[in-house]
Amino acid sequence: MLRGEFQLPIHYDLAAVTLMAATGALAGLRKRYDLVGILSLALVSALGGGLLRDGLFLQGGPPAMLGDGRYLVAVIAGGAVATWFGRHLRRLRLPILVLDALALGIYAVVGAQKALDAGLPALSASFVGVVNAVGGGLLRDLLSREEPLMFQPGTFYALAAVVGEAVYLPLVVTLRLEPAQAALWSIAATFATRLLSVALGWRTLAVPDAERRDPDGPPGRPPGAAT
Repeated sequence: MLRGEFQLPIHYDLAAVTLMAATGALAGLRKRYDLVGILSLALVSALGGGLLRDGLFLQGGPPAMLGDGRYLVAVIAGGAVATWFGRHLRRLRLPILVLDALALGIYAVVGAQKALDAGLPALSASFVGVVNAVGGGLLRDLLSREEPLMFQPGTFYALAAVVGEAVYLPLVVTLRLEPAQAALWSIAATFATRLLSVALGWRTLAVPDAERRDPDGPPGRPPGAAT
């Protein structure tokens, strides 16, 4: 039983909340939302992954962010700073990409650590960590009417979080490395994988459409379609 053995300082969690709040605020600026819309996206982006983690999988009482006021302070700080500086930036895609990649790595290890602390096995902890990492970004994209990054072929998003988990869990579970040190390696791996996939054009492939490959139907027309 791994319960209680792997602890990370709370500043990891708060850093991820702040960064994800910033991405939500920047996304709201891109959409030209008003202050309420911007802060709402910041809140959902920052806390969505943690609420999914605590509410669906761990269920160890009220979610951590509801019992500690520092989380809401981090949301407000991240959203306010991003809104202020974002107003002076012409292009917001790069800041969102960098902040999101860093938050992705942090939230992946935080989610995995909390799952291990709750007594889940390593494979389950990896799943919880990935959900924690992508949950806020998924909700942010859905609310801002963007195709979620994790659903788009060609983007290493959830896969980057999986790479981070593949680094973190063996280090803490098998090698018994100090969790804070293992977290740094994992965050770096996730961050590098995400940014390198964009910079170098690493792409996942869409699953081929079976209708388009049907030898019995005419090219470009689904079988049974009206003529």
